Amino acid sequence: MIFEGAAGQGIQTITSLLLPVLRKSGHHVFSCMEYMSRIRGGSNSTEIRVTGKPRRAYVSRIDLLLALTPLAYERLHGRLHERTLIFAEKQTFGEHWDERCIDTPLGRFATEAGGAVYSNVSAVGVVLAVLGIPLERCVAYLREQFVGKGEEVVAHNIKAAQLGYEFGLALPAERRPKFPEPATELRDDSLMMDGTSALGIGAIAAGCNFICSYPMSPGTGVLTFLAARAKNFGIVVDQAEDEIAAINAGLGASYAGALAMVTSSGGGFDLMQEGMSLAGMIETPIVVHIGQRPGPATGLPTRTEQGDLDLALHAGHGEFARAIFAPGTLGEAIDAMQRAFAAAQRYQIPVIVLSDQYLLDAVSTIHVDEIERLPVKPDIVETGQDYKRYAFTEDGLSPRGVPGFGAGIVRVDSDEHDEEGVITESFEMRQQMMDKRLQRLEALRREALRPTVIGDPREAKIIVVAWGSNRGVLEEALERLDDRRFAGVHYAQVWPLAPNTAELLGEGRKKIVVIENNALWQFANLLHRETGIAAFRRILKATGEPFSVEEILAKLTEVTHG
Repeated sequence: MIFEGAAGQGIQTITSLLLPVLRKSGHHVFSCMEYMSRIRGGSNSTEIRVTGKPRRAYVSRIDLLLALTPLAYERLHGRLHERTLIFAEKQTFGEHWDERCIDTPLGRFATEAGGAVYSNVSAVGVVLAVLGIPLERCVAYLREQFVGKGEEVVAHNIKAAQLGYEFGLALPAERRPKFPEPATELRDDSLMMDGTSALGIGAIAAGCNFICSYPMSPGTGVLTFLAARAKNFGIVVDQAEDEIAAINAGLGASYAGALAMVTSSGGGFDLMQEGMSLAGMIETPIVVHIGQRPGPATGLPTRTEQGDLDLALHAGHGEFARAIFAPGTLGEAIDAMQRAFAAAQRYQIPVIVLSDQYLLDAVSTIHVDEIERLPVKPDIVETGQDYKRYAFTEDGLSPRGVPGFGAGIVRVDSDEHDEEGVITESFEMRQQMMDKRLQRLEALRREALRPTVIGDPREAKIIVVAWGSNRGVLEEALERLDDRRFAGVHYAQVWPLAPNTAELLGEGRKKIVVIENNALWQFANLLHRETGIAAFRRILKATGEPFSVEEILAKLTEVTHG
């Protein structure tokens, strides 16, 4: 189902009402959105999938379209099919009206219910009737949501839903799309959330107690999620004047012992690169979340892309250790954020979590028992009089002290320094310090998160590789393809690569296909550089849209014929 409308018409309101009702009715749901970079006007849309089994992917096919503007047909006609059911007001839909369309007077329903603001609730009523979901479930939810606004507001909302529902019931049965029956295995303890919330939950679980950022979509949501829960979890929240100040404040907090993070998008992270390099030199942990969107420059600020992998890999001048995670599911998002904090604290390095607009805004469900709390703690020692912040050790990790905890002086310096943090220009000391800082890469490689394997790569002739938000589309495309010649491998940590990568992908004469949302095959290049394994085929997309299941299925079918 697709709900289309201009910014300000309340498409998100429709989604926020429908999703919990659908879930409580026993359906699996997945939702994602695309929207223009404007406060009012334009044409935005939200997709809701109602499925018989858990899904985490975007599909192109539209079975039901509720259109609030004439732009709907212009933008979405390529996704419609002959049996698509289109609800729209005839006078606003324009010249594209045809037999698939049903004149739906949402404006009149809203007026009868109490005002134009209630048109979205009438739309929800129409959809629930078409899906065969009892109105009572929606009424109960409306009472729960609006009880604080008074009985009159509750009554208006219920009236609007009833009018829409009665209209939907009048639709002949033969015109209604077929939707799956409620899922018998759907559990009551499943949670519904978007990717932003999952990353925020992961940060809280890790013990994050300081976040400083300058707002930049789509990364801002993590900042606001933590800010809304700051009192409950003891989080200091600082909105900086720019991204340079943000990462430096984060490093200052970390120097004082906080578990600190910053969040931004690629354009904001550009400004943080000197801070990244500073973190590498002073061996101070920091977690950086990058919500990817298309560049260069402002690009498409509200769309999605996986174009910042190279930026994350090489950000900051000089050479120093880092780790990069790229989750693809709610569970991976919660897990990756905890792993990021753990790695940053353990190895005293900057760690990046790469997401994108699609993953951050997509809504799906996760069972409570899929959420695991990982041990994360600052490796901080009480300092003595002879404390050396950069002392040489067998594993290259110096004991980390913080000011005020012990008698020692915790001296850090962005210039090259000796064990005590005193500036030096000794070539020998420089080499020793470089070796010490880079030594932790060996442990990071050994402990790198292993990828998720889909199917049997030993039997497969073609292995399809994806990273980050493309996990759901890879899983569903391979399931639909149902071809034992294919297997899938998904990376939720993209640096360092898992130690079994060469063995997993290089065994036998296998064809490697890499899926990624960028134009210059950034992960495929990384894979080749680190393992010598070259991709046989690269499936790329840099339009600002996510891959659809249909696209990937078609591309993989081409591989078998190529």
